[in-house]
Amino acid sequence: MGAVHRRTMIAALAAVLAAGGCAAPPEGVEGGGALLVLPGPVGGSDEPTEADGYVPVGEGLEVDADVPALTGLDPKLLAAVREAAADALDSGVDVVIVTGGWRSERYQEHLWEEALREHGDEEEARRWVAAPDASSHVHGDAVDIGYTNAADWFSRFGYEYGLCQTYANEMWHYELTVDPGEPCPPPLADASEERGGAPDHENRGR
Repeated sequence: MGAVHRRTMIAALAAVLAAGGCAAPPEGVEGGGALLVLPGPVGGSDEPTEADGYVPVGEGLEVDADVPALTGLDPKLLAAVREAAADALDSGVDVVIVTGGWRSERYQEHLWEEALREHGDEEEARRWVAAPDASSHVHGDAVDIGYTNAADWFSRFGYEYGLCQTYANEMWHYELTVDPGEPCPPPLADASEERGGAPDHENRGR
């Protein structure tokens, strides 16, 4: 299946981002919680496209969508997310969508530049967005889950599939961190921290 369109009015989106990046469920969706969104690129003729893994702000993907944001993920991660999503729906979660998956370096660079403009310095920007050479999304090792009810379900049961919330300030960001059934390590405070202090493949940010 393709993208699930979750369009919002520009004025409403501005209020959403000011409130911390959450939007209400779209019309016709009951009890899904708020949609967790990451500000995307705005303006310019060189904006990322679907081929870069771009998911428009306020929209999400069905977990079985055949698009680069999902097909570019590590196959084991994608399989775990799809299995977990199916079980979440069976357990009563109304909607599970992916708001971010694999990203090209070009797309991640756009997000990094946006974060620098928004936060004013690298130290604060790094708490929310990783530079392209440090992003687990670029390597296909991270996925962002919406809505809040789904993200909450993943935070409680994701370990059964090997999926763990990576950062305490990003309830939507999950990586394949442990073997299925093993307890997840405590999440890092934010993406500026590195588990174990080593900038290796396992310590990449969002």
